[in-house]
Amino acid sequence: MQLQDKYRIALLSAYAIAIHSFENLLPTPIPWLRLGIANIITLATLVLYGFRSAMMVTLIRVILSSIFIGTFLGPGFIMSFGGGVISTLAMGLTFSLLPRLFGPVGLSLIGALFHNIAQLFLAYVLFVQKLEPILIVSPILILLGTITGVVNGFIGGMLIKNIVKRSNS
Repeated sequence: MQLQDKYRIALLSAYAIAIHSFENLLPTPIPWLRLGIANIITLATLVLYGFRSAMMVTLIRVILSSIFIGTFLGPGFIMSFGGGVISTLAMGLTFSLLPRLFGPVGLSLIGALFHNIAQLFLAYVLFVQKLEPILIVSPILILLGTITGVVNGFIGGMLIKNIVKRSNS
């Protein structure tokens, strides 16, 4: 990995950590619900610099953010780590296999869906161990994930266009 790539990943990770930290300050109607706006950086990194860089940004963001806010290796970390890794894998696989079929909004929706599925699975296996609560909360989580996925994908698309435009100037 070249020095420029390491610098780029460090800078993008810092942006993602800052956005994630800001998001934690926002009040939410449901305690565990987050908008996932730091995933905009992962989406832009995937489209512009590839899967490896996107996964590095995700891992650095999740690990360092959890250390900073004091949730490292706790339930919040496990849920965030699992959702982040699975959603980045899903977006990366989709982007590599079908690069022209999905734009930023489509990729973001795929990421949001797989993030929610991974978190529901982890909640079931590690914490709840009852199917009924998972089935009750899953439609709400997937609906909200769909809405935030569209918004984050739209913002991510604007960010990608802006970065491409500036780099071509």
